[in-house]
Amino acid sequence: MQAHQPPTAHDVERCVDELRAALVAHGVTLPSLRVDLPSFAGTYRPPAGLVALGNCNTATARRLTAVLKGDGRIPGAAHLELDLLAVPKAVPDLRRAVRGHLGEPCADVQLCVTELVANVIRHVGEGTPVRVRVFRAEARTRVEVTDPDPRALPVLLHATGDDGSGRGLALLEAVALRWGVEQRGASKTVWCELGEG
Repeated sequence: MQAHQPPTAHDVERCVDELRAALVAHGVTLPSLRVDLPSFAGTYRPPAGLVALGNCNTATARRLTAVLKGDGRIPGAAHLELDLLAVPKAVPDLRRAVRGHLGEPCADVQLCVTELVANVIRHVGEGTPVRVRVFRAEARTRVEVTDPDPRALPVLLHATGDDGSGRGLALLEAVALRWGVEQRGASKTVWCELGEG
């Protein structure tokens, strides 16, 4: 019988990142969620590898992550839908939530989500409430970002090497199969679709 090995710092960091992404996917952001280094180093006893969420250990954090992601109950959740404020500090958690939802490397999808939210920050205003949706349909992944300003429409620019901005939609166009804008009375949705793989 093999002795139980305590989690390494890397195990705990990864576990915390996965739990944070799963919580964000359910609209829960906890800025304090991090590895508690004093407890991990052993200066604080119960339990080793503490996650700052109800004093749970890595095994409990993994079970929470599985429940939040729907593992074992709702395989491959149909879509990810998040309401958040368009601020730069929200983007890393959003990217992790997308990766967690899709369950595989998805750099192009993460790039599109990042650029669409960055466009809201730049052209509508930092702190604007947005709804982000990511879902798969017929071998395609669709990304939608909805904001409350139907007038601020995205425009594809052809930035030169000296331009400090203006490349977001060009990047989107380079990786997406297609993209567009849907205007409604008091909002707009900028969307794109990417192929599988």
